[in-house]
Amino acid sequence: MTAFAALTRLCPPPEETSRRRPIDWNQVESVLGVPLPEDYKRLASTYGPGSFADYLRVYQPDGVTEWVDLTGPMPARIRAQLQLDHDRGTYPVPYDPRQLLPMGGTDNGEHLFWITEPRTAPDAWRVAVNEARGPRWFTYDGTLTEFLVSVLSGETSVPQFPKDVLEPTTAFVPSDPTLWAPPQAPARPPVDSETIREWARANGHQVSAGGRIPAAIREAWENAHS
Repeated sequence: MTAFAALTRLCPPPEETSRRRPIDWNQVESVLGVPLPEDYKRLASTYGPGSFADYLRVYQPDGVTEWVDLTGPMPARIRAQLQLDHDRGTYPVPYDPRQLLPMGGTDNGEHLFWITEPRTAPDAWRVAVNEARGPRWFTYDGTLTEFLVSVLSGETSVPQFPKDVLEPTTAFVPSDPTLWAPPQAPARPPVDSETIREWARANGHQVSAGGRIPAAIREAWENAHS
């Protein structure tokens, strides 16, 4: 059984897909500047906007709101924040932010990304998930459709997701464009790295005088000041 067949068995798509306007994939790829995976094109064309398990949302071309629009402003904003985190060492981003293409999100504020390597071979792209309010990342070695099947079947557990993410249902529910926007992480002023180093030394942590602060120390500081 293919991954797509397994997904439609787990989560039947809406019955009225034929009424939606066809997606101009050439235009979408031109706007994004990269080719897109074939499994994603089939997924987007078949399901349209909505949520899996009332939790996971895949961005759509010309999405019903800016929060779920693959060709809208959100992917660029997310990538810009990742680049800022990467440059400041706020959180350890395990990939070059320029290689990450945001293509989904969760109701807790995590983001789903394609790791766009090799850039010209999108069907080989892997999936990455960040943590909404912390440093953790999870990488899935497969396509988006395979990722959804693995998560929704219970085969793969993403550490950032709630333990009861599959309860009460894994069903796909089409979106009402007026009802959803992703939750935002609490705004915090940037913290000087030397402040964290001083706190770490005062609390018995070993930390170097320069370079990136280890994720464990930054997480301990976050926990102590949350």
